[in-house]
Amino acid sequence: MVQTCTDPMMSEKAMKYLLTRPAVPAPLDPNFCPFVLAKRKYMKHIADSAVKGSVSELQFVVQRPGDCFGRDRLPVFAETHEGYAASLFLAGEAIRYMIWQRGGFKLFLYGPSKICEDLKAAYSETGKYAFEVKTMPKIYATPWSVDIVSRLEDLPLNKEVPVVCGKVASGCRIAFDLGKSDVKTVAVKDGEVLDSAETEWDVTNPDPQYHYDVIVKAMKNTAAKLPGALEAIGGSATGAVSADSEATWCDCFPNVPPDVYKKKVVPIFNDIAKNEFGGVPIKVINDGEVTAVAGGQMVGEGCLFGISLGSSEGSGYVDKDGNLTGWINENAYNPFDLNPEGPANVWSPHRGDASMYLGQRAATRLAKKGGVDLPEEMMPEHPNMNAASHVPHAQCLKKIQAAMKDPEKEPQVAKIYQSIGVYLGYAVAQYCEYLDIKNVLILGRVTTGHGGEIMMEYARKVLQADFPELAHIKFHTPTEHMKRVGQCVAAAALPEVK
Repeated sequence: MVQTCTDPMMSEKAMKYLLTRPAVPAPLDPNFCPFVLAKRKYMKHIADSAVKGSVSELQFVVQRPGDCFGRDRLPVFAETHEGYAASLFLAGEAIRYMIWQRGGFKLFLYGPSKICEDLKAAYSETGKYAFEVKTMPKIYATPWSVDIVSRLEDLPLNKEVPVVCGKVASGCRIAFDLGKSDVKTVAVKDGEVLDSAETEWDVTNPDPQYHYDVIVKAMKNTAAKLPGALEAIGGSATGAVSADSEATWCDCFPNVPPDVYKKKVVPIFNDIAKNEFGGVPIKVINDGEVTAVAGGQMVGEGCLFGISLGSSEGSGYVDKDGNLTGWINENAYNPFDLNPEGPANVWSPHRGDASMYLGQRAATRLAKKGGVDLPEEMMPEHPNMNAASHVPHAQCLKKIQAAMKDPEKEPQVAKIYQSIGVYLGYAVAQYCEYLDIKNVLILGRVTTGHGGEIMMEYARKVLQADFPELAHIKFHTPTEHMKRVGQCVAAAALPEVK
């Protein structure tokens, strides 16, 4: 379903306090205003005004399952100050950022009554963030709520619980990955891939039994290649997967009715393990998290952020011990560009979301400016390019990649990748606000060929120019081994066998 952008235009007063230019501009996107730099500019205004007594503090907490809480604070201008509009705008976006990065079903607010009440209204079913308010209950099966607390001691403390996954694919295992067009399965024995297969499926089918049968058939065909009894199942899927391997909000099943989804799809992975494979251990995580786990194993150290620039942005993080965060990591929905005229996200009602900057849509919306010869139906303004289907974007990306090989066109086409590299650099800086990142792994169809090298070059330039304290971060691309089997083996190792 394509969403219509309903974000109100940023007020001129808010623009004054938030809009800024990056030190490293995106060649084909001159008005790009990174969220992380807008916040930096705002904080400078705060510092300049604090002595006048016009600044106080907002604190907010987002609660998610497992008794976990994400907590942050933001200095805010008084409601009578001209900077109040910027405070309200930035606070709403900062909360949205935490919601899509970590997930949650309840928002706690503490601070000046005016901004707390305005944010509570914004995070209601009729407010600016109605999409988040209506989507989070689908993920957590818990009604959304907002609680304004009057005492600081009533605000929950920050609490994070790392998710420990297996790292050794010992014994006989299978792994699967649910994509938008096929089900990938592999058979693994003591870390060695014995067989792999890709089974086509129609994700648009509304019948959950169809999906169950396709997945089970693919898994059983692959399990038959093992030399012994199956001992464990690992898997990955797009969307939100709970710590208990529940498909809480996976867009592999977009047309299954909500009530049927909750009953049949949410428990589908555990049901398959129990009913079809004798109850062997199973562990399923978000596909971006598998990228991070495999990347950490490839690099040989943690503190790694893995980001796949494919149909959209898929990403995940492993800490210094190789553990996962337990967050939903739906970073494609994060606020990223505060340019009031930035591109709308077809999957949400917001503008400037990361999905339009860190995936193939970033490349295709810049293709015309990059000098790529395009048919009418691939022009950025054509309805085909502003719909949910990924097909025309995949076809357009091929034209971009072909143009990169044309010596006459390459200098201008390269600006597409330079621009995406700039986006990547500012995205990494933004993610570093909450994560200790020492390594970044990039992969996905947008990064293939010389374009990927250009992207990393410009991402490094961003960090060196605007964030010298982050210039130590290392960028990596997958080794041939990881491309072939690394992620499969990492997924197979996820369940721990006692």
